[in-house]
Amino acid sequence: MDNAVDFRSKSLNWKSSRIAGINGIWYVALGATLWGLDPLFRILLLKSFTSAQIVFLEHLLLAGYALPVLIKFRRTLVGKLSLTVIGALLFISWGGSAIATILFTSAFAHGNANAILLLQKLQPLFAIILARFMLKEALPSKFIVYIIAALLGTYLLTFGFAAPALGFKDLGTLSCLFSILAAVLWGGSTVMGKFLLQKNLDFPVVTSLRFLLAIPLLAAVLLAGGDAWQVNSTTAGLALLLVNLLFQAFFPGLLSMLLYYKGLSSTKAFYATLAELAFPAVGVLINWVVFDQRLTMGQLIGFLLIWFTLWLMSRGKGEASKINISQTL
Repeated sequence: MDNAVDFRSKSLNWKSSRIAGINGIWYVALGATLWGLDPLFRILLLKSFTSAQIVFLEHLLLAGYALPVLIKFRRTLVGKLSLTVIGALLFISWGGSAIATILFTSAFAHGNANAILLLQKLQPLFAIILARFMLKEALPSKFIVYIIAALLGTYLLTFGFAAPALGFKDLGTLSCLFSILAAVLWGGSTVMGKFLLQKNLDFPVVTSLRFLLAIPLLAAVLLAGGDAWQVNSTTAGLALLLVNLLFQAFFPGLLSMLLYYKGLSSTKAFYATLAELAFPAVGVLINWVVFDQRLTMGQLIGFLLIWFTLWLMSRGKGEASKINISQTL
């Protein structure tokens, strides 16, 4: 009887582990998909606010979620806030959000757009290298296939079948350095997020701290920029702005990050950084459906290739979990 109960328990553990492993990738992808909805709300807000003002207001609104969550789970942080944990939190809230966005925006203001977009595609490689050395993650057996397919898919999404018009001088500019640094910060944020979750920090707490810790830096950026607040609109217009700001904050903002960190808690950084490619894939689709920007055949193939790669990764991860669990039965 005990053996039967033990076998049933192991069988249930295998099923739950396999489901969790597969779902982790799709949770990350779903969170990244919501990032792709950002232009739907931001396009109206940019008529009244600067980008820095929008991000600052979003974080103030999200503090209404973050503070109660942090108060509720404050005891879970006891004994866990080491210097490395605090450094990782500042990395994802300052580096991955504010600084990376500023660098990437500055790069477009001063350099060749094609070169900047091309170098930004290196983000998954930086994340994988950092995860290998910092988290000691073992690479899956088919990682070369996944990397090639993912990078090819993102290239096609950006440029289609055409080769970007740029020379060596375009790749040696300060703007390209900014693009590479932004890619390093975004890729590093994936790894740092996984590091925090491995330290047994709950994903709602990580999400809350990411939002709260960014507010002082964003306030400093606003003060340094000196941009005036100019909202000239009717009552109906202000109500529409507020609705857009709320949806912007709580859908591409809060919900996306909760899904992202929930998925990351059961997914290796290697898989997560590739699952994040759902973001540009959906962004291109939104541009086509909503903003009537023509989708080329190359972009369509890139879109399909990215989602096919995600399916391959989830399938391969599920098979690996199945083998590992069966060996323990």
